[in-house]
Amino acid sequence: MNPSAPKTNPIATVESLDHEGHGVARYEGKTIFIDGGLPFETITFSSYRKKPSFENAQAITIHNDSFMRVKPKCPHFGVCGGCSMQHMEFGAQVAAKQRILEDNLRRIGKVSAESMLPAIYGQAWGYRSRGRLSARYVAKKEQVLVGFHERRSGFIADMRECHVLPKSMSDQLLPLRELISALSIVNDMPQIELAVGENVTVLVFRVMTDINDADLALFKAYADRWQVQIWLQPKGPDSAYPLYPLDAPALTYSLPEFGIEMPFKPTEFTQVNYAINRVMVARAMSLLDPQPGEIIADMFCGLGNFTLPIARSGAKVLGMEGSKQLVERALEGAIHNQLDHLTSYEIANLFEMTEEWLDKLGRFDKMLIDPPRDGAMALCQSISIEHGPKRIVYVSCSPATLARDADILVNVKGYTLKNAGVINMFPHTAHVESIAWFEKE
Repeated sequence: MNPSAPKTNPIATVESLDHEGHGVARYEGKTIFIDGGLPFETITFSSYRKKPSFENAQAITIHNDSFMRVKPKCPHFGVCGGCSMQHMEFGAQVAAKQRILEDNLRRIGKVSAESMLPAIYGQAWGYRSRGRLSARYVAKKEQVLVGFHERRSGFIADMRECHVLPKSMSDQLLPLRELISALSIVNDMPQIELAVGENVTVLVFRVMTDINDADLALFKAYADRWQVQIWLQPKGPDSAYPLYPLDAPALTYSLPEFGIEMPFKPTEFTQVNYAINRVMVARAMSLLDPQPGEIIADMFCGLGNFTLPIARSGAKVLGMEGSKQLVERALEGAIHNQLDHLTSYEIANLFEMTEEWLDKLGRFDKMLIDPPRDGAMALCQSISIEHGPKRIVYVSCSPATLARDADILVNVKGYTLKNAGVINMFPHTAHVESIAWFEKE
């Protein structure tokens, strides 16, 4: 073999997808995770990260297209890190996420559901009503960039359109560049948070220094032109305040099936996909089946996305949440919807829950758990085998931590996993939301 001969890139056949949407192949005894690869495709790849047992690689040449492959709608796909699965047919994305959930339950949780729920999915484009865009003046390009970060990079993608944002926001990507370029704080404005409500759209500009009168005039003109409300955030999320116009309606989203309107601030957590959130809440209520007179716990309750629909049934609900700001907003939401007589809230670090602490709260007929990606291991470990709730509905944004906690609930606490299914809250990304119903027979 001639050592001076140029090396050719290796070729492998993709067998499956991993939980992040990468194609999984085998080559010379190693597992290769190939960005942009789909099952059944033979791909020439180039590795950018090598470990003893696996490599991360980029697809260079696809020799045969999978039946799942489609042309990405966005011209920035592959560079922008906002989406990772636009090259995969929409229905196949949902099916792949369902398989990931089933695999995690079996492999990590050592459990299987008695039945799998039909996947929840909705519109494929323009669904993202919340977003955080980075902004930066790039001297080499002599322009401001506004958008999501590039894949595997700290650089901001040179975005001119975004099809997962509402069109009204996608259309503002270039005008936002022009606005920031004209500001005196062009080098001290690193982020824009957007929140699209039912009656108003808010743009929160993270400002590192004070604005001047000329900046204020530019912000006002932009708000009038694009019919948005401008907020400024000088420090942490709690410091955000409205700049102009001051008479704009409050941000809200609604759950019409339950007659609920939810007020929120633009920097507070809400689900990004309002249409899917409505279906998700309806399914959670169907599984939980709250009844008048029952006492139900809503753990990691946030601003009351599930608490208030539970209360609408006539059940009494205790909502527990670690964020003081969200608990305050939950209290306001309960009063706004005239459900404060059926709801109570506590600020609590549920990641440090103990069995003694949970026992002091009293007995619950049922429980809804909606944790962040870290899951609810301490809470699940604290549930009493003898006195725990007869039914638990668990809404998850991480199949791995759901499976880990399902192992505790089923194999330690004696619950049965009745059913589970995915919620495609984030189309064209590998993010998997899911819901599961546990029952104490």
